[in-house]
Amino acid sequence: MSHPRKIACLFPGIGYTCDKPLLYYSWKLLKGMGWEVVPVPYSGFPSGVKGDAEKMRSCAVMALEQAGEILKGIEWDSYEKILFVGKSIGTAVGCAYACSHEILCRQILFTPVEDTFRWAGSGAIAFHGTADPWADTKRVEDCCAKAGIRLYETEGANHSLETGDVERDIEIMRGTMQTVRAYVASC
Repeated sequence: MSHPRKIACLFPGIGYTCDKPLLYYSWKLLKGMGWEVVPVPYSGFPSGVKGDAEKMRSCAVMALEQAGEILKGIEWDSYEKILFVGKSIGTAVGCAYACSHEILCRQILFTPVEDTFRWAGSGAIAFHGTADPWADTKRVEDCCAKAGIRLYETEGANHSLETGDVERDIEIMRGTMQTVRAYVASC
């Protein structure tokens, strides 16, 4: 009996690449669960993006164009299961890419930015730190509730789901990856 063809695409943040903890461990976890993993390493962003809505949108457009080039050869219909894993601006890029290419997929949204919710749909899960300077907690809660997205909040964590206490950060990562594993297993 053959296993279903499963593909997961990793959409990083501006400075949060696929070798940083949330995406690195997701990649390892997915590979171990039999998924083909495709990183989407866009680059070339300007500095000073935080707090500048226009620069943020410009970065999202740039990343979406690069994602289109990176993913253009994938035959989405040949996969039985598709998962998009995004971090920060990568959550918006992954959601926008799925919508514009009419790809039915499950989504993991690590520290989503507000623009993500223009495209995100129900069935996704999101992770947010309550001390995230890039996204307002109340807005994220409201947007997730409105879109039917299950939200996992980490009290006192920043945009990387870290607190500055290494032991606590390792606990957060372990718990986050356990949640990711359970979600992926249900896909």
